[in-house]
Amino acid sequence: MHIPPVALTVLLALSLSFSACKKSDENPVVASTTTRLTTSLNGANEKPSSTTSPATGTFVGDLNTTTRILSYTVTYQGFPTTDPPTAGHLHRVTNADGTGPVDINFPSPLPASPFMAVTGVLAQSKVDSLLGGKYYANMHTKVYPGGAIWGDVRK
Repeated sequence: MHIPPVALTVLLALSLSFSACKKSDENPVVASTTTRLTTSLNGANEKPSSTTSPATGTFVGDLNTTTRILSYTVTYQGFPTTDPPTAGHLHRVTNADGTGPVDINFPSPLPASPFMAVTGVLAQSKVDSLLGGKYYANMHTKVYPGGAIWGDVRK
């Protein structure tokens, strides 16, 4: 059987190109899923009772559900110079009144606004609760040790 040289060249080129291709499952790409979480903080949102704090703030977080790491930025303004914020954190809602214990602390001492921070790897239960709207951001002062401004963290 005689194969024309042009056909042989094409056949050889095709076989080399196919052998150079890798299977897509040899090096799978794992997609990273990031969910944006946000809230606005103010005294009227504070639970179980609102406050008259003139301060406001924002929490904007990006939760990577693959790595289970939360990167976030907090801004705040309007705190009286006589009552600056002393602490801030994310609380996990565990009570019927929408309150709960501190679960993720903001840096301490509290940095000037705005500040950025990153958590360590979170337990899957925390990731699930963050995605399920079971957290709130809260900032505290000496006048309002239970919380001056509050915001429910949502997707």
